[in-house]
Amino acid sequence: AFPLLRYRTKDICVLTRKPCSCGRTHVKMSKPMGRSDDMLIIRGVNVFPSQIEAILTEFPAFTPQYFITVDRKHNEDTFDLDVELREDLFSPNPAKQMPFIKYLYDRLVSVTGIKPNIHIQPPGTIQRSMGKAKHVLDKRDFSDWEKGK
Repeated sequence: AFPLLRYRTKDICVLTRKPCSCGRTHVKMSKPMGRSDDMLIIRGVNVFPSQIEAILTEFPAFTPQYFITVDRKHNEDTFDLDVELREDLFSPNPAKQMPFIKYLYDRLVSVTGIKPNIHIQPPGTIQRSMGKAKHVLDKRDFSDWEKGK
């Protein structure tokens, strides 16, 4: 009976003013695509950790645990993704990991447009945290860039 007001949530979404098929003319908001405070800009592309998490949930072979490391080497951003395979699928043999890596790599490139370096970790080794999970480490140093050098 009353509209929902969203104020400074930092959600990134799209507003549409098209009338609903039921006849309502209120402004509608799409499902949030991510949060502006979580957004990373890697090689000029906006990447949200929630996108990575959504892709991982598409593959039952992976646990929902992941860790992103962004760094800058030779003036180019690097994007490393550590993921865990389920315990029953994990093998230390890299040849047995390749089908999982290839499938995840192709999906990440198609959704984000960025080519990640994927590292399969043994189950239970990616750090779990209490409260809000920390999934990103950004090692880039922008101090020289900000000074105009």
